[in-house]
Amino acid sequence: MLNKTFEPAETEKKLYELWESEKAFSADPQSGKKSFTIMIPPPNVTGTLHMGHALTMTLQDTLIRWKRMQGFDTLWQPGTDHAGIATQMVVERALAAEKTTRQELGREAFVQRVWKWKEESGGGITRQLRRLGASLDWPRERFTMDEGLSRAVKEVFVTLYNEGLIYRDRRLVNWDPVFRSAISDLEVESKDVAGKLWYIRYPVEGKSGETITVATTRPETLLGDAAVAVHPDDERYAGLVGQSVRLPLTGRLIPIVADLHSDPEKGTGAVKITPAHDFNDFEVGRRHNLPMLSVLDDQARVVLDEIEEELTTIDGLADPAFVKSLSGLSREDARKAIVEELEKLEWLEKIEPHRHQVPHAERGGAVIEPRLTTQWYCDAGKLAGPAIDAVTSGKISFVPKQWENTFFAWMRDIQPWCISRQLWWGHRIPAWYGPDGHVFVARDEADARTQADAHYGQTEALTQDEDVLDTWFSSGLWPFSTLGWPDKTPELAHYYPTDVLVTGFDIIFFWVARMIMMGQHFMHDVPFRDIFIHGLVRDERGQKMSKSKGNGIDPLELIDAYGADALRFTICALTGIGRDVKLGRKKVEDYRAFVTKIWNAARFCEMNGVKAQDGFDPHSVTSPLGKWIIAETSLAIQDATKALEAYRFDDYALSCYRFVWNRFCDWFLEFAKPVFASDDAAEAAEIRAVAAYVLGIILRLLQPVMPFVTDELWTEFGFGKQGSLISQAWPEPVVLTGAEAAQAECDHIIRLISEIRTVRAEMNVPPSQKAPVFLQDAAPETVQRAERWQEAIGRMARVSHVAPQQGDVPRGSAQAVVDEATLIIPLEGLIDISAEQERLKKELAKVEDEIGKTEKKLGNENFVSRAKPEIVQEMRDRLEAQQGESIRLKAALARIA
Repeated sequence: MLNKTFEPAETEKKLYELWESEKAFSADPQSGKKSFTIMIPPPNVTGTLHMGHALTMTLQDTLIRWKRMQGFDTLWQPGTDHAGIATQMVVERALAAEKTTRQELGREAFVQRVWKWKEESGGGITRQLRRLGASLDWPRERFTMDEGLSRAVKEVFVTLYNEGLIYRDRRLVNWDPVFRSAISDLEVESKDVAGKLWYIRYPVEGKSGETITVATTRPETLLGDAAVAVHPDDERYAGLVGQSVRLPLTGRLIPIVADLHSDPEKGTGAVKITPAHDFNDFEVGRRHNLPMLSVLDDQARVVLDEIEEELTTIDGLADPAFVKSLSGLSREDARKAIVEELEKLEWLEKIEPHRHQVPHAERGGAVIEPRLTTQWYCDAGKLAGPAIDAVTSGKISFVPKQWENTFFAWMRDIQPWCISRQLWWGHRIPAWYGPDGHVFVARDEADARTQADAHYGQTEALTQDEDVLDTWFSSGLWPFSTLGWPDKTPELAHYYPTDVLVTGFDIIFFWVARMIMMGQHFMHDVPFRDIFIHGLVRDERGQKMSKSKGNGIDPLELIDAYGADALRFTICALTGIGRDVKLGRKKVEDYRAFVTKIWNAARFCEMNGVKAQDGFDPHSVTSPLGKWIIAETSLAIQDATKALEAYRFDDYALSCYRFVWNRFCDWFLEFAKPVFASDDAAEAAEIRAVAAYVLGIILRLLQPVMPFVTDELWTEFGFGKQGSLISQAWPEPVVLTGAEAAQAECDHIIRLISEIRTVRAEMNVPPSQKAPVFLQDAAPETVQRAERWQEAIGRMARVSHVAPQQGDVPRGSAQAVVDEATLIIPLEGLIDISAEQERLKKELAKVEDEIGKTEKKLGNENFVSRAKPEIVQEMRDRLEAQQGESIRLKAALARIA
């Protein structure tokens, strides 16, 4: 006998351990089945489960469980990413607490310490994914720095280098001056900062008293200026292009150049160009062949090595002694000193407050410094071509399709990919240097030494490159490196290309594009057929979740409070194509009620003798009620299947919800109550068998999204042993003879009862008071249906009897139309009709007043333009609800007018 309530925690732990022990999630490339593969976006080994993970993992698991039931050999490939900078930061913090540093440990000892941390503390997220119910093939779990994946990384690096697609170059990179490493764009977060705009006068050479004023947010980089740029069409400066200015403080001569980068509408229209410290300036510098002078070191402190020889003494303009005093200062201190000196020398024209975007390191929060360094690069432009072709040709499809435009925009303007990082934790670059700096790229040191011996004609000392590879380099190989490449494995032959990638839009360029480029280049095929791009998880008001706002939600807390099934179903129900997921505790609590509804319905069935029956044939059903619910079940199967095929997770969840709650629970079980209790043994047996059949299909339909409660009920009703639902076949719709007539009859009775309930509710008829219902202008078939369903109509609609209308309509009757018939419901004696009319009029007046206020607010352009979008949307939703209530009240008044 089922317990009164479902206890998720106990069931979840027991079932998941059973599934794992029985290898229920395992793929088998020798099975002979068609494959269906999803590659997990590998979470950072340092990570903990957050709502973004819960979203994407729930969607992937729903697809995998569904395809497993459809008979596919499913592989959901698990694994974690070594997360270079994040992991190194965690371990360095631990070392700092021990009063030591990685430098004191040395590289080898530090890397060993990271591996030890990984074994003891890393990978906690994989345990948390089990709490969510994720059915990953755990024995196949990979780590981006395990031996097999490391071999793949070296193979790719060496191959691309030999093909000329990996090379060294001196370019600007995002530099973290605290961590002292280049970082990727994804690890940079731009923040809106209240800063200042300093207007500085530069004297024009050879024109006494003439100056050109530039506006800058970074006066500390003035020491590295290489030019002043003006727009070629800016008439104010037309006569100055080609001339030079003296750089304040240093006295160096720099040219005035014409370049489209300068915006005549901003500042003074003239901008200082510092190619070594600004990405836009770097491009200007390349166009005009300007010197690239670095004046900040790897810790963002002033360094004068590249400008010291050119320092000039000019009274009132340049003082080498002052400039040398800046050496070693932080950029912040140097800024303060430079501004004070410019002000003292009267080269500072003015200062204005200025809000602007400043890049910060996502991890650690340091202000990013564009820095000119020699790094390893990958020629992403050449790799991008086949990737673009894969999408334009339809070999890869984005869902929703509009994300293709984002992909194309990024890929068609792709820049060289900086793949080196100044870290100790990661895939060390397989390159060795001879004493003269000659580089030897090889799969291992022995190969490098063979190359060096041939090059030098003798044995020379070799030093391996200190840098490691960008994390995205190894994760870009994930779809095939995890399957055993570069070896030709059965897994690689069976599971590549994979079927669908489920991920967020924020890593389309950083991860998705790299996987496509690498897959096309090394596997000569796309890594996946579909890319489903889901939205962000936001709070209930549509705001992005963040620690600073305090509006984040821990998915594990939600699982503890409401169960994994409730959280998973909530996520599916809220995940629509092309929209963000607005999620809060209340939503999960509401959908937990659905879990409870299923459990209670199952208990009701159990108490009425419903249990699994072998050999039940739905085609043998004769009763209209049985035929109707089986037909409705077939429609639910069709809707759920169609929704999952189109990645419409919300449609899948809500079609299941509507069928289970509305059709099965609210109508079928209510209609079945008297049958279960009747003396007609044959009819009762048939409806019990139908109820068991439908309940079994409900459990199979919901297993992909609600695996725990469905399996528990599957076992309790005798459908199969514990843990077996995961491997059951996905249900197929059936077509019954006479189903259409049964549907027409039952649907008519449902409309009839629903309309009577609506009228009673609107008229405030007490539940204890039964009223007769008369049918006016009803067809004979309608009257016959009402007579056959008298018991259900009376019990479910609080009706004393139903009969055709004879003579005039009784005074004080409410009327409603169902199909061709008008329902006459006499209310005199049940309610005070005059009082009811007054109540409805007062409510209507109140609602109309509220509508007026809401419309006025939404008509205020200041409110709409300045209020947060989620607040405006909230007001629009309120107006829609108010207008709906107004329509309802007007209809109620019309019924008894």
